[in-house]
Amino acid sequence: MKLYKANTNRLGTVNNIQATPYSTFNKIQSKKIIISIFTKIRLLRKMIEIKRTNSNDPDFAKLVKELDAYLAITDGDEHDFYNQFNKLDNIKHVVILYEGEQPVACGAIKKFEKGSVEIKRMFVIPSSRNKGYASQILKNLELWARDLGFEKCILETGLRQTEAISLYHRNNYKVIPNYGPYKNMINSKCFGKILT
Repeated sequence: MKLYKANTNRLGTVNNIQATPYSTFNKIQSKKIIISIFTKIRLLRKMIEIKRTNSNDPDFAKLVKELDAYLAITDGDEHDFYNQFNKLDNIKHVVILYEGEQPVACGAIKKFEKGSVEIKRMFVIPSSRNKGYASQILKNLELWARDLGFEKCILETGLRQTEAISLYHRNNYKVIPNYGPYKNMINSKCFGKILT
């Protein structure tokens, strides 16, 4: 059996007709099907899962280690100052996002004062950025905070973390006066959001 393909010019006029052997056609179709199957398998392997846990989780510790290495570069000389406020002791509410079985993003909330929580340790590994994972983490933390009875989320980020600043603007966070230990830090930018 032979399949025929018509070759046309730019005006749509048929120039010639070429016969394509069925076996060639079959191989091309089989290849496309195999590629499609492997793509679907790859997507299934990378299914997204979000887990609620605490700061004792080893996957959280692993992600935070990467975050601290990144911040050591971007914070420069001020890293030691900021790092003292990022201890993992007793963080009871941590969210980790998995791509397949790999932990790729995290965030946490910690009670700040009555009615408000502080968002801490937001991070997405470089190879998994620009996929909306940070927003998913943020939304999950907000839901958890609301479930716990809190009315507001606040956070601090550095002026050098331009991607983080864009993320918070996109998620309807408003700039607020620098609070607590960040009051006199010119490279700090603080945000807040009322939970509805």
